[in-house]
Amino acid sequence: MEYSALLTDFYSLTMAQGYWKRNSCERAVFEMFFRHQPFGGGYSIFAGLHSLLDKLTNISFLNDDIDFLKSLGIFENEFIEYLRTFRFNGSLWAMDEGTVIFPNEPLIRVEGSLVECQLIEGILLNIVNFQSLIATKTCRIWLASGKGKIMEFGLRRAQGPDGAVSASRAAFIGGAYGTSNTLAGKIYGIPVMGTMAHSWIMSFDSEEDAFEKYAELYPDRSIFLIDTYDTLKSGIRNAIKIGKKMSQKGKRIGVRLDSGDIQYLSKEVRKLLDEAGLLNAYITVSNDLDENIIETLVKEGAPVDSWGVGTKLITGAREAAFTGVYKLAARVENGNTVPVMKFSDNPEKTTNPGIKQVWRIRDKNGSAVADVLCIETEDMPKEGKNCCFWHPSADYRHFFHTIDGRIDALLKKRLENGKLAEAQPALAEIKAKAALDIECFDSTYKRLLNPHIYKVSITETLRKLKLDILQKNLTQRDNSGI
Repeated sequence: MEYSALLTDFYSLTMAQGYWKRNSCERAVFEMFFRHQPFGGGYSIFAGLHSLLDKLTNISFLNDDIDFLKSLGIFENEFIEYLRTFRFNGSLWAMDEGTVIFPNEPLIRVEGSLVECQLIEGILLNIVNFQSLIATKTCRIWLASGKGKIMEFGLRRAQGPDGAVSASRAAFIGGAYGTSNTLAGKIYGIPVMGTMAHSWIMSFDSEEDAFEKYAELYPDRSIFLIDTYDTLKSGIRNAIKIGKKMSQKGKRIGVRLDSGDIQYLSKEVRKLLDEAGLLNAYITVSNDLDENIIETLVKEGAPVDSWGVGTKLITGAREAAFTGVYKLAARVENGNTVPVMKFSDNPEKTTNPGIKQVWRIRDKNGSAVADVLCIETEDMPKEGKNCCFWHPSADYRHFFHTIDGRIDALLKKRLENGKLAEAQPALAEIKAKAALDIECFDSTYKRLLNPHIYKVSITETLRKLKLDILQKNLTQRDNSGI
């Protein structure tokens, strides 16, 4: 399937024409990283890589894209013809999808012509930022539930059809075990699920009849929505009547709460189900849930078996966007790689120069200690070596760590000359990767309130390079009289 390369910011096209006129073969290295953890959290989940690779290996300017660009009267005919045959032929390194990630470390590195690296900025950030946001939100909800069953119910509140489908994918990676989005289920193989709406019950003369007819239709998937009229005086009573009939047939029922005081109602409903002998009946709840509400309900002992989460999962709720950016890290001049960095009046926007790798340092128990940015060609420290790692701001802050566990290089080659460098894992494998990876971090990084800040540091070699470039810039500025 071909995808339109026109999904890019207009300035990428205007700059690309300038790069093309100057030197269409000029090479560059870009890196994608993010600046701040969303939701005030202590970690994020990297998602969207497989979707990105699919786009990059099938991207082109379609015939009507070319016609549109011509109509703007801005681009030269020769550049238009270059775009007509454009394909992404660069190389790409990235962390494994599902990896736990932290600010200011490269998640993706792109190497290729300056033109092609620039043209893919928009689509790269669009895919990875959104899916990482939703995967992170879902993981927070999943952990808050005590790793319970999270059902993603967000289709009707998602930001458009593509937002709904890609968010369902990301939510599955983050910990959801199913989705209400049937199309996402078809495309990605995510389990699809759902119960009933209030309209089903209101279309019958009685609530009991509505439950009975539903049970006849779906004897193995009978989940009754019990709050249409009155949860305790009507809904649960009628559910129990049908539940007893189903129990005699060896079938199990469930009930769903979608309004009211979930803590109080779930306990009362559980008591009534147990008194009726329906000990294996289960309770699912919905109603504008998020990780904070779920964590409170769990701590208060609400007997909930599964959680339907929609709006506040699928939209990211109070966090509008993931703060991923895409910056030039190096350019190639006459065959030599020249590290570059962005300077800023805002120190946190100063970037780390050069082509980099990220090491994840673990202790002897396999727990993550720190992520360390290094020059790509640096050798990993050996076991037993006492290392000094520096704060990315290149100031005096540093810490020492004696290597006593595994070190992983997180960036791996995914594309080479525009082609996949390896087979892509199934979505279920990515989900399992995320669940396993989050276990390697202390609980202090995962708490919802005031999480501990995980160390992201740089090596002495990278620190020296950064300080050298800073000093060179200061010297040039002083000599210019600025």
